[in-house]
This record gives sequence, structure tokens and C-alpha cells, in this order.
Amino acid sequence: MSDTSNLLILPRLRIQNANAISSPMTWGFPAMSAFIGFIHALERKLPEEIDLEFKSIGVICHQYQAQTTQDFVHRFNLTRNPVDKAGKSAAIVEEGRIHLEVTLVLSVEGDACLGEKADRDQVANEVAKIASGMRIAGGSLIPETSGKSRSKPELIPLSEDSEEKHKQFRRLKMRWLPGFALVLRNDLLHAHHEKLAADNSKSTLLDAWLDLSRLNIECHQTEVTDEKGNTEQEVSWQTRRAPGWIVPIPVGYGALSPLYEAGSVANTRDNSTPFRFVESLYSVGQWISPHRLQSIDNMLWYVDNDLDSGLYRLNSDFRTAAAITD
Repeated sequence: MSDTSNLLILPRLRIQNANAISSPMTWGFPAMSAFIGFIHALERKLPEEIDLEFKSIGVICHQYQAQTTQDFVHRFNLTRNPVDKAGKSAAIVEEGRIHLEVTLVLSVEGDACLGEKADRDQVANEVAKIASGMRIAGGSLIPETSGKSRSKPELIPLSEDSEEKHKQFRRLKMRWLPGFALVLRNDLLHAHHEKLAADNSKSTLLDAWLDLSRLNIECHQTEVTDEKGNTEQEVSWQTRRAPGWIVPIPVGYGALSPLYEAGSVANTRDNSTPFRFVESLYSVGQWISPHRLQSIDNMLWYVDNDLDSGLYRLNSDFRTAAAITD
């Protein structure tokens, strides 16, 4: 992915009732594919006079409120729907919901980025107006009425000078606080797999993914010698945590079947698009405060398909500790 040269920022968007179930095995925040789908739909809705092409997207979450009830386990709050004609509850499978406040950072290209500041502000406002009538991850956008300057959309061309570009990013990420940006951490997954494989050669990437995703409480035994010289075993339970705020995330889909010709499979969405059966792909992500990132490209997600291998997935250019300040 090339260096980002222009940013379209949609700040402090309040989303109500977004889908909190991101895959068959994960929940708690919408999948990044939902945000990628949003910018693709937004680009198609732009009028012809707005020449913008959306390349990638970064998401900073400022607040969230999962619609759950918690005692021993989490339970999603479900609505009470009207009964059917037989007087029984309708067979409606509901999605888990979450309320969010997020800032969306879009990498864009096009002639609309070349105008004066007043022209760029007009373009940003027009895009934000179109976006306000759309859904993000199934959730509704709540209009912003505060009028605060940090809630206004912006279209910002980044400087070609690396030092000035770094200063621009530093000013921007301070405005995104408090909040956390989701980045891809494939490196942690593979490093943890190597660590597990050193102790057990049969360990797989799935074992490493599950081990990073859960809370591990381990038993530790130490020998303690009393004043009389007697030795006994002392048992303690310790929690083993992954470094940082690590979360399991879906990153796309992998093919389960060959690519069928359009219209050859019954009951598909349309008869003009080729069809293929797929399953979810998983990796590990990390929530990082924006002020710790070194480059805007570290937090941007983009489509990185490998059609020959049947991979339809998302990627980001985050690269281990070199992308983070201590």
C-alpha cells in the first residue's frame, strides 16, 4: 500500500444499534469489513461533481456501550416483537447491538483534494451529509448538534515533506484522544504460535489464536523452606496476559468451493455476480491509543485479496513495535 497523501476525516460519529456480533466466533465490536463496506457504498453515492476515490479506512473508537445484561454471563438485550397470527412470538433472530462513538479516517484520492480550503470543507461537509443518511455496520447515525469544531468533517491534503507530514499527523492524533485505534497484529499471532510450538510441536495457529483470546489463569508451584529447614511446595495462581489490549478479530473470508458462474447457483443474491462458498478468516488485533502511532498508514485498513488462493481479506500496514512509541 502506497503512502497516504490525503485524508477525509469524519469525526465523532455516534452510531446507534450497530451489529456487535462480528463473526461466528467473535463479538464486541463491528468487523472492519463493515467499515470497508460502508466506504464502498459511500463512494457509489457520491455525485459526479465530487471526484473522490476511497482507498482505505481507519477507525478510532471513543466510546461504546454494548447492549447486554451481565450477571454470570453476558446476555444481549432483545426487543419484544409483536406476536404472530397464532398469538406466539415471531421467529425473529435478532443481532447483538452496540452503541458507538467513532472517528473515521479515510485515505482518499481525486481532484476534490486539490481545491482551496473552503472548497475542501464544502466537499467534506457534502460527504458527511450523504453519510448521515446511511448505516454503518447496520447501525443508524445520530446527527451531531453540538456544533463543536472537533465534530466538523475535514478534507486534508498531507504534505510531501516527511517532517511536516509527521507534524500534521501529530496534531491530528491529539484531537482523536481519548480513543483507541484498531490495528492488525499478525506478528503477535505467529510469534505466539512459535512459542507454543517450542513446547508442543502439534500446536497450531488456532491454538495460538485461542490462547491469545482468552484469560489464562495458571498454577505455579515454588519450593519454600521454613526456619527448621523443612521444604514444602507453595501453590499460587497467576493470570497470564498478552501484551497490550489484544482482541480476536475476523479479517475476511476464505474459499471453500470453486468460483461458480453467475446464475449457476440457486437462491443467490443476484444472477449477475459469480458465487463462491466461503468461511471466516481470523487474526489478532490490538487497540492502541492514536498518540502512540508513528504514521497514519499504521492504522489504515484496505482490501488485500488474493483471488488465485481464494482469499478475500483485509490488511493493514501496522508493523510490530517499530510503529509504536513506548
